[in-house]
Amino acid sequence: MVEEEAKSLPMELSEKGGVENNGFVQNEAFDDKETDASSQEEMPKTCTVAVDPASTEEPVLKPYAGMPKEVLLKFSSQARYRVTREVLFWLIVAAAAVLVCATIAIIALSPKCLDWWQASPIYQIYPRSFKDSNMDGNGDLKGIQEKLDHITYLNIKTIWITSFYKSPLKDLGYGAEDFYDVDPMFGSMSDFENLLAAVHDRGLKVIMDLIPNHTSDKHRWFQLSRNRTGKYTDYYIWQDCTQAAGSVSPPNNWVSVFGNSSWQFDDVRKQCYFHQFGKEQPDLNFRSLAVQQEIRDIIKFWLSKGIDGFSFSAVKFLLEATHLRDEPQVNKSQNPVTITAYSQLYHDYTATQVGMHDIIRSFRQTMNQFSSEPGRYRFMGSDGDETEDTEATMMYYGTTFIQEADFPFNFNLINMKNVSGNSISEAVNLWMKNMPAGKWPNWAVGSPNAARISSRIGKEYVNVMNMLLLTLPGTPVTYYGEEIGMENIASENVSKECINSDPVVATFPEKSPMQWDGKVNAGFTQGNSSWLPVNSDYQRVNVEIQMTWSNSTLNLYRELTFLRNNELPIHRGWMCYIWNDSNVFVYVRELDGLDRVFMMVLNFGQESTVDLKAIVPTLPAEATIRLSTNFSNTGKAVNTKLIKTELGEGLVLEYKTAKPVHTMEAFQGNCFVAEKACYSSAFNLLYVNC
Repeated sequence: MVEEEAKSLPMELSEKGGVENNGFVQNEAFDDKETDASSQEEMPKTCTVAVDPASTEEPVLKPYAGMPKEVLLKFSSQARYRVTREVLFWLIVAAAAVLVCATIAIIALSPKCLDWWQASPIYQIYPRSFKDSNMDGNGDLKGIQEKLDHITYLNIKTIWITSFYKSPLKDLGYGAEDFYDVDPMFGSMSDFENLLAAVHDRGLKVIMDLIPNHTSDKHRWFQLSRNRTGKYTDYYIWQDCTQAAGSVSPPNNWVSVFGNSSWQFDDVRKQCYFHQFGKEQPDLNFRSLAVQQEIRDIIKFWLSKGIDGFSFSAVKFLLEATHLRDEPQVNKSQNPVTITAYSQLYHDYTATQVGMHDIIRSFRQTMNQFSSEPGRYRFMGSDGDETEDTEATMMYYGTTFIQEADFPFNFNLINMKNVSGNSISEAVNLWMKNMPAGKWPNWAVGSPNAARISSRIGKEYVNVMNMLLLTLPGTPVTYYGEEIGMENIASENVSKECINSDPVVATFPEKSPMQWDGKVNAGFTQGNSSWLPVNSDYQRVNVEIQMTWSNSTLNLYRELTFLRNNELPIHRGWMCYIWNDSNVFVYVRELDGLDRVFMMVLNFGQESTVDLKAIVPTLPAEATIRLSTNFSNTGKAVNTKLIKTELGEGLVLEYKTAKPVHTMEAFQGNCFVAEKACYSSAFNLLYVNC
């Protein structure tokens, strides 16, 4: 029965003319030829099937996570989504435009960032006296590398190493025998390269000395010049002179800085050569273009090594007058034959000659070739002119259009004949009032050629001098050992045995070895002796012991550098003189837009009491001692009508005010700023258009 029904089913469909294609698979029983319209006798009949309409409606699609692009586009084309999309698009465009404009505005309004040579104090090292690494009694480059932790402990990021070129050391290394090599006393070129790498790994910078005025008489150039060899014939300044009965008649009355005639007869060339310093240091002839190129090549050599800058010394002596006239006498009635001292002549023809600054600017141009990389600016410092001629010194800054030194080193605080509140104020004011607009000041209270603070003005003034140095605007320069209050060694302690029979060092007692600890030789060397004797006070004046004393000179120095590095008003703000008399010097450091002010009250005389509120009526009634030379006073409040200081005491006071001193008419002539900046508390940033 079932089989009969199955057989009859296709017959019934055929009769109704229906064709079934299940799953769109072609029915094999259906012949393609029969589908030809021309051969069909009868059209298939339509089969009507009753279907529920609801079941045929397309299901409603809703957005869902991970929908494909085709579905997403279907919905985004709807009005409500299109409007949202357009609103978001224009909001993004507007936000991007605002961001670009804000970035441009911030760049345009932001002050120039301080460069590395402005942002950190400079620590000057005399390498022979800093640290001995090989027990020969002489400090060396490896010794400096061993003590880099001390530099970072002081919050200092720039070290200045004085001359370590190969030299006979007749003049403590200031007359080079070879500018391209390291003297064996200090190590090797490899030692220098290792030191440089270690310095840079710590984020520190290195400045080197270069004295281009002269060489050692052992230099290859001089040996070739005295033999009249090729281009070297005129590398030095030679003049005919007469020699009779063992005495020389020089070409003129010029005298050297060290005294006596600046002309020396040479037995090989049978002429006299000129030397501004010792006879072992013949002056180069900078009127020779070949000599100028030699010095520029030396600059390139060391910059290629990776050093970060140069300090050029003795540059005012680079040129001499060609006419060789006698220099005028200071005392015109003095017998010319008796003139032997440098101070007895006016040096109109042997210093600061026309064209000298052009040569220094050529050094600057050479250095600029190595300053093109971001963050790799090469610093250039120079010594100044005569101490009394501040205007001449300021010329070393260059002009508005022609760059020269970043700054000439300022020794006003070293050259003072006596110390008082008035003399300190005068020394500071002399530099600030004469400094060209937009230039950067600098200060030093010690150097390899000046007595230490303790020996020059007294132990009681060490801390207050360091406080002055580190709170003035500009770059402070610290000579090694001043951070712990080292003293000169007594001249009678300097024997020829301990200085290798070189008596000239007896005149430089400020070069005694650095005092690291209380062990033998103050930790400077593990050898039996040092090239100069260590000061007898080394057991109480040394780095190790002062690190443990809360009120030590070392820790005060460290706190001052920390304050300088982290407080904007001291770092780059205004400085205004408030008061000075024979005892105290008072000044403030302020920044536009910042209501926090720092006031320095420094005593360089006797015990004193000052009513500062009477001088500046807008001062608050009280100020807080942020830092004191006596650490026990730190944090205390003081009455601004009654500020008392003792001899050698220094205070850094902090207070808030809405009326800074530099905006007051009464102090307009006493206020200075190098890199002007204003602070926005709303955005916590600096800008220039105050």
